[in-house]
Amino acid sequence: MNKRYRVTLTEEEQVRLEEFLRKGKASARKLTHARILLKADASAGGPAWPDEEISRALDVNFSTIARLRRRFIELGFEAALHGKPPARRYHRKLDGDQEAHLIALACGKPPDGFAHWSLRLLASRFVELGHAEAVSHETIRQTLKKTN
Repeated sequence: MNKRYRVTLTEEEQVRLEEFLRKGKASARKLTHARILLKADASAGGPAWPDEEISRALDVNFSTIARLRRRFIELGFEAALHGKPPARRYHRKLDGDQEAHLIALACGKPPDGFAHWSLRLLASRFVELGHAEAVSHETIRQTLKKTN
C-alpha cells in the first residue's frame, strides 16, 4: 500500500526513541507514540510495519497512527513525540500592579451593607476605582484563585 505520510527516522531519532522507551519515565501516550514511530519507520533499517499490524500490536486506533504520521511529516520529530504546540495564546487580562490592587481590595473590608466580597461586587468596585476599564467576575475569580 502506498502511504501518503511515510515516516523515515534518522539513526539519531531511532536511538533517542529507543532510549526514551528504555527509561519508561514518560506518560503512556508518549511511550505509545514512540513505539508507533519505531514500528512505522520506513528507513533502511526500520521495520516499516503497515498500520493494521501496528494497530493490532499496540492496541491503538488507525486514526491515531494516521495523525501521528501526519504530525511527524508536517511538524517534525519533537511535535510527533510530545504533541503539537497549542494553537491559541492566552493573554493576561490584568498585569502585576492591577493584581496587587485587586488582592488589596479583596483583603479589605467589604462595603457597608455587605457581609463579604462577591466576585461581581469586586469587579464593579475594581472598575469604579479606575484600575481597569472593564473586568469580568470570571477574571477576578481566576486571578484570586491563582494567588491563593
